[in-house]
Amino acid sequence: MPLHFLPLVAFLLWPTAEAGEIIRGHESKPHSRPYMAHLEIVTPHGHVGNCGGFLIRRNFVLTAAHCAGRTITVTLGAHNVQKEEDTWQTFKVVKQIPHPNYNHFTIHNDIMLLKLEEKAKLTLAVGTLPLPSEPNFVPPGRMCRVAGWGMTGVNKPASDTLQEVKQRLMDPQACEHYSHFDHNSQLCVGNPRKRKSAFKGDSGGPLLCAGVAHGIVSYGKWNAKPPAVFTRISAYRSWINEVLKQEQ
Repeated sequence: MPLHFLPLVAFLLWPTAEAGEIIRGHESKPHSRPYMAHLEIVTPHGHVGNCGGFLIRRNFVLTAAHCAGRTITVTLGAHNVQKEEDTWQTFKVVKQIPHPNYNHFTIHNDIMLLKLEEKAKLTLAVGTLPLPSEPNFVPPGRMCRVAGWGMTGVNKPASDTLQEVKQRLMDPQACEHYSHFDHNSQLCVGNPRKRKSAFKGDSGGPLLCAGVAHGIVSYGKWNAKPPAVFTRISAYRSWINEVLKQEQ
């Protein structure tokens, strides 16, 4: 994998090399984003890491394929992930379904569905997030939001509380320094003149544009300088629908 970019997943054993959070954002109002899922991942080597994700069906979470692990535990209804509340619902993932063409070298098709052991109870703190239709190709220039529990700085720890930040969708030329960027299946996110961005630990979280999830946090530069690359969800709607139909 080229050294100038890395997946935005947080591994707790190496907080300066593999950890992450929203940079120059602000704390979300508690439970204002009820679809957010916090993922605790145990890797095949026994390391513990974290990603974000979001609930799209009562028993399905959408996240990034590079967040796969030996086991994954999903917590819904959380704001501060270090302080358990009555709103929490925690589930084991019984099936990890990465896109069949996911490439961990180029980080293409970085999308994965997680099937939970049982259906979540929908409450004020736990809810689903709508996805765009397949023809819905969100254009550059749109202002959207990213949320996550990732790092708040290059050398800072992951956040205990959910953070969010506004991000502008950029023209594909702004991501031409990423040699494998594909405008048809990915989004170029974040104004390079500003330091606001998603970072390590935010992987798998949603990019919200007008209340719809249009992107999934995928990868960015090691120094967190925007723009970063997100998976374009509309390009994968037929695959998502097919998996949900098979697994219902």
